[in-house]
Amino acid sequence: MRRRKQFRLLGICASVGKTVVCGKRSAGHRILSFSAQHGYSTMTHFTLVHGAWHGAWCWDALSKILMARGHTVSCITQTGLGERAGELSPDITLQTFVDDVVAHIQTRDIRDTVLVGHSFGGIAITGASAALPDRISELVYLDAMVPLSGVAPRETVAPDVWAARKAGAIMVGETLCLPPPKAIAMGLTDPTEAAYIETRMTPHPIRTYETAITFNGLPNNGVPVRYIRVTDPIYPPLESHRQRAVEMGWPMQDIASGHDCMVNAPQALADLLQK
Repeated sequence: MRRRKQFRLLGICASVGKTVVCGKRSAGHRILSFSAQHGYSTMTHFTLVHGAWHGAWCWDALSKILMARGHTVSCITQTGLGERAGELSPDITLQTFVDDVVAHIQTRDIRDTVLVGHSFGGIAITGASAALPDRISELVYLDAMVPLSGVAPRETVAPDVWAARKAGAIMVGETLCLPPPKAIAMGLTDPTEAAYIETRMTPHPIRTYETAITFNGLPNNGVPVRYIRVTDPIYPPLESHRQRAVEMGWPMQDIASGHDCMVNAPQALADLLQK
């Protein structure tokens, strides 16, 4: 019952998701704020970056919770995805996604932000930390990819997984894309949650998997960092990335949720982000 109620509220939030509360809207971005007190002494700004096939919409439930606790939140939609699907182009590369995050932070003069990247979004926040380390107070890799400099994401995915994805690629206009998976692949089994993401996910431009970004040193570029991994169920495609985070000695936190934990466990995720 709690989840059904939450998604009824979420539907209202999503229906006005292209408008801005307490800020100016531009394509692909939402700035949200709320002043209610929740017993927390420090207000934090969270910048949230989604993964493959998703958009800013996936953060709606989490954003509501964080704002109710007195924090501010901004959510990015990457070029060609979500409400920016009309911008889909064969020219979109991995650097495009990094540039989206950098532009979002710079144009809004965001500082001291906790930058959260989910899944494929881990690569974009890595690139952003290389470009703007002084603007970021912490990087949070949310069950995310941890890239290697100069290595395309497809090279870090198990060969059989990538072969299956490539075989199922589709043309959307002039752009080769990976079609959205079923919700079960994201660890969602609740029918309401499954319908929520399956009706919103959009094809993902494949060149973002076949191109690379470059950076010096470690992925976090000296910025404080932690990794949140999901455990119920675990998301197998990212096992090597989770192991890389462990090998680098990054603090590790677990959440008993599926891969799309911001959808089916937003309360627990909010609690972790505030720790």
